[in-house]
Amino acid sequence: MSNREDSVIIVATRNQGKVREFAHALKFLGKPVHSMYDYPQVPEIVEDGETFAENARKKAKTAGDLLGHPVLADDSGLCVDKLNGEPGVYSARYAGEGAADEENNRKLLAELEKLQQGEDTEQPLLSTARFVCHLALYDPATGEFTEASGTVEGWITSEPAGGGGFGYDPLFYLPSYEKTLAELTLEEKQAVSHRGAALRELAEKLEQTVHKL
Repeated sequence: MSNREDSVIIVATRNQGKVREFAHALKFLGKPVHSMYDYPQVPEIVEDGETFAENARKKAKTAGDLLGHPVLADDSGLCVDKLNGEPGVYSARYAGEGAADEENNRKLLAELEKLQQGEDTEQPLLSTARFVCHLALYDPATGEFTEASGTVEGWITSEPAGGGGFGYDPLFYLPSYEKTLAELTLEEKQAVSHRGAALRELAEKLEQTVHKL
């Protein structure tokens, strides 16, 4: 590997919110985090897996083989109990390909409101839910993966709150904090979030393997 690539962590995402979270969580390594914006030669990778793990592996392997360096990828999503686990792996495109966060949030609330007909419409907490994250670090030199996963349990609230985070964070209410994920500081979110939990598990595994970020 070149010195330049040895000195960075390559993450297979173009989501700036995720890049910020990865950079914050991995800052103890003392290396800058690069995203797919830094490697325009890597095409958009279609996430057509049936599970978060399949999508994470595909993104890491595709980018890693093209770049010739280890790549870390994640696939994350929201699973809402009243919607039978939706949006799940379709979380980023729940309202359609290229949908903005606000559009996905509106569709989620609309789907839950359909189920509320005849129920207490004043109830601010609409359904139990969980965020799920699966991480896959792929090393093209060995063809091996190091993987980790994490979840966080909460509720979907009828009123978005908070200006932090991204995705469904303004709707994901944590009873223990009495706040949504979007109302937490980055440090608080990393301590409790699905991605934070997965990153901590991955870090522990890396200490016991030959993989080096």
